[in-house]
Amino acid sequence: MSRLYEFESTNIDGQKVPLKDYENKLVLVVNVASACGLTPHYEGLQSLYHEYKDQGLEILGFPCNQFGAQEPGTEEEIKTFCTTKFNVTFPMFAKIDVNGPETAPLYKWLKDEQAGSEGAEIEWNFAKFLIDKKGNVVERFHPKTAPVDIKSSIEKFL
Repeated sequence: MSRLYEFESTNIDGQKVPLKDYENKLVLVVNVASACGLTPHYEGLQSLYHEYKDQGLEILGFPCNQFGAQEPGTEEEIKTFCTTKFNVTFPMFAKIDVNGPETAPLYKWLKDEQAGSEGAEIEWNFAKFLIDKKGNVVERFHPKTAPVDIKSSIEKFL
């Protein structure tokens, strides 16, 4: 698979979503966690979404419990946390693995397309991948990169 639109994922409510739904959008894919030191990135991600959604930005959040067991909740608990604590309105998906033998196909592709500071493996919660309007991975951002610090890249590709 060579483009985002060739994948499908299960959303946080348990429904299959073809990522073709995001065709012709700039997409930021992020592995997220609710009990991490970087969890406040939710606020920055929501701010980006609010600012750029009408210009074609979509942010897709993929909960992952592989880093210090910092996303132990159920999908319903994660959804409640995100909406009540950070007013998240961008699409959230079901919990997945981003590394190891059970890596979700989407993340295998993302890592194959853009290696990070630790090689292909995801370093921690809140690694970010920017995918252009044609469905190609164009940038990868380290987990500690604050959402505000990727605004120039978002603007470049919108």
